[in-house]
Amino acid sequence: MTLDRTKSPKIHDAIEFDYVLPPVNNAKLDNGLPLYWLNAGVQDVVEIDWVFPAGLWYESKEGVAQAVAAQLKAGTSKRTSKEINEALEFYGASLRVKPGNDNATVSLFCLTKHVPALLPVIFELLTDSIFPQEELDIYKQNTIQRLLVSLRECDFVANQKIDALLFGEAHPYGRFTKRAVIEAITREDMQAFFKKSYDLSGVKIFMAGKVGEQETKAINEVFGKVAVQQTSSEGLSFTPVTATERKHHIINDENGVQGAIRIGSLFHNRHHPDFAPMVITNTLFGGYFGSRLMSNIREDKGYTYGIYSSTTPMLNGGSLIVQTEVGRDVVEAAVKEIYHEMDVICNEKADDDELLLVKNYLLGSLLGDLDGPFHIIQRWRTMILNGMDASQFNQNVEIYKSITADEVQALAQKYFNKDNFHEVVVI
Repeated sequence: MTLDRTKSPKIHDAIEFDYVLPPVNNAKLDNGLPLYWLNAGVQDVVEIDWVFPAGLWYESKEGVAQAVAAQLKAGTSKRTSKEINEALEFYGASLRVKPGNDNATVSLFCLTKHVPALLPVIFELLTDSIFPQEELDIYKQNTIQRLLVSLRECDFVANQKIDALLFGEAHPYGRFTKRAVIEAITREDMQAFFKKSYDLSGVKIFMAGKVGEQETKAINEVFGKVAVQQTSSEGLSFTPVTATERKHHIINDENGVQGAIRIGSLFHNRHHPDFAPMVITNTLFGGYFGSRLMSNIREDKGYTYGIYSSTTPMLNGGSLIVQTEVGRDVVEAAVKEIYHEMDVICNEKADDDELLLVKNYLLGSLLGDLDGPFHIIQRWRTMILNGMDASQFNQNVEIYKSITADEVQALAQKYFNKDNFHEVVVI
């Protein structure tokens, strides 16, 4: 068959495609620890993630979860921090430790052939970190210096304030870094948190890349032979204490020329039936570059370079926040336009073309997330950590494809009532 180059190929909308999440292998190490792995990709590279219940939700003393994550490579009883970094660099590997609100993730990136050599190093860090006092002193000094610089930035202060207003400063999701908190951290605090929250009995291991039985056996040889006690990790119990006063305007810099705006409310986690359809509604409102907020406040008014509305789900709750930075002289006008767009999306239905554009954007982004082993394992990791399976993925795809303008408006009326939002402006 001869290709007719005089005719352009047919253009398809993203909603016309089928979306299939490649399956993940679910294995158990000899000691019962879960290993989720995916063999995909063409390059001889691998990502291995160890996920622990070691986020802010599980700390009994503020600041400790962040400190332990930052100092996990500071030294063991056998190696100094320099020797640990040299061991990783020798194999061209990268190790990242990322603490979050709920979990902490230790991620190794390396060539597949170096996995057997690197796993003992990671095992040593996860079971024998000693948090040397001299390294802790340096960490505290550097962290305080960064904090003092950040506190001069209006967007940093606004981010701290909105979370504290929505959840309360005593809630893990509402806490923010303070100098006194950093100074109060002790080596004993870190050792206690590490022993409890980084215990291998609570770990979930994820692996993706050009891998197979050889790599799973290597993980089992290192992490599957240690005795563990299968327990369920439970954090402390917290209830959001939302501020009664809804508008907070702060002068952080008398000479500041820019204002940071945060307008937010509490929202649900991924298990709520409104979460997935609200992804569509929020994207239309302010979730991508073609959103209504962007079209109005950036393109039409020229108040900002960017404005976004985002839903942030955690295991035990979530938030819905509009954020932007604008010139000091147009702060009030920008806030007024944000509330105006809330009124519009509540009172006027989206037309078919606008809704189709949002659906295609989200489903097109989903196609990108299904390209490559690292993206795929990240999606699986999110679902597994939230107690979900592939059926949730399929259900979300169907919602993205089928949601109607009437449903979008109903969700907007439920969640974009401007009287339910807290407002923070920091100049």
